[in-house]
Amino acid sequence: MANKQTSYPRSKIKILLLENISESAVSGFTENGYTEIKRVSGALSEDELISEIKDAHIVGIRSKTRLSENVLAAAEKLLAIGAFCIGTNQIDLKAAMHRGIAAFNAPYSNTRSVAELVLGLCVMLIRKIPDKNAAAHKGIWLKDAKGSFELRGKTLGIIGYGNIGSQVSSLAEAFGMEVVYFDVASKLQRGNVKQMLSLKEVLNVSDIITLHVPSDDATRNLISGPEFKQMKPGAILINYSRGDVVDLDALKENLESGKIGGAAIDVYPEEPEKNGDRFECGLQNLSNVILTPHIGGSTEEAQKNIGHDVTAKLIAYLELGSSHGSLTVPDVTLPQAVGTHRILHIHKNIPGVLGEINTKLSAKNINILGQFLKTNEEIGYVILDVDRQLSKEAFEIMREVKGTIKTRMVY
Repeated sequence: MANKQTSYPRSKIKILLLENISESAVSGFTENGYTEIKRVSGALSEDELISEIKDAHIVGIRSKTRLSENVLAAAEKLLAIGAFCIGTNQIDLKAAMHRGIAAFNAPYSNTRSVAELVLGLCVMLIRKIPDKNAAAHKGIWLKDAKGSFELRGKTLGIIGYGNIGSQVSSLAEAFGMEVVYFDVASKLQRGNVKQMLSLKEVLNVSDIITLHVPSDDATRNLISGPEFKQMKPGAILINYSRGDVVDLDALKENLESGKIGGAAIDVYPEEPEKNGDRFECGLQNLSNVILTPHIGGSTEEAQKNIGHDVTAKLIAYLELGSSHGSLTVPDVTLPQAVGTHRILHIHKNIPGVLGEINTKLSAKNINILGQFLKTNEEIGYVILDVDRQLSKEAFEIMREVKGTIKTRMVY
């Protein structure tokens, strides 16, 4: 990081990293002078987390830690959250926003890992490898081509054509597959893939369906009884997105009836808290079903990339006030200004805040050398570069501005 002088010593910034976050994240912090780092191997209960987070300035989590409103209310010193993963459902983003806490994730860092695994699953399921593998482990020889097919010439239906879905499409075309997709937003397609106008159209024509959608009200039980009826007999379903987008009871029924020829599931409505905990699912011991423990993006390469990505965002926020990529604070990016002090001001999005800041600073003859404001529906984010000689006075003035949520001297 270019700036060598921060208003608060790096050695006093307390960083809490949970769930075995990659060593690349730790290295990123320590190489930039942050040494007060506490690592916890797993997720914590709400009570444990409230105790641990009360003095933290930065918290890093993965998918199991729940940052609820109660937890965030106890985190009085918290400046930013790093979600070292893609999803952020485990964070109460509204509560973080209202407290002026920036939250960052890594939406692109593990896309290749997921995409490669999805294509591997396509091969395994269309060749009925789970059944043959189970038989071989039991000492039964099942050398049989019946019901086993090539991917070449088959149709892959992608639901959700985002970062992962589009990479899956490129890999599938390399296998010689026909690729169709449905997305609620219009997307520029890669290669020769074809956009369909509805989910039903994709389900009607696809030999394999793979889901890459977020979890929200529109996608909850996106694939349930009616959707299974729209699929081709013997179709294969892969869900490596979110645990609540497929009705697992309906999937079980259709697997047992033979309407669905195979499935691979990585995410579930309820998941164990930590490694070694008991896992139960109605799909266990069904023919041609692959169940994995939420490891779609879990490769060493992905975790290393995520560590670099999220750590860099957190450091930029600490040292420059850059909120690029934040899910809670308006996106503001400014280069370091030479010869100034920088003040960050987060406030409720109400009329007149910037005018009040400028009027009060002008009345004290405080020279503003650089200024940037951006708002979202609920909060505003101001970065001010002011004359060094008067920065302390400017800071105190900004703390008293109406609607203030958080004020911080960056450097």
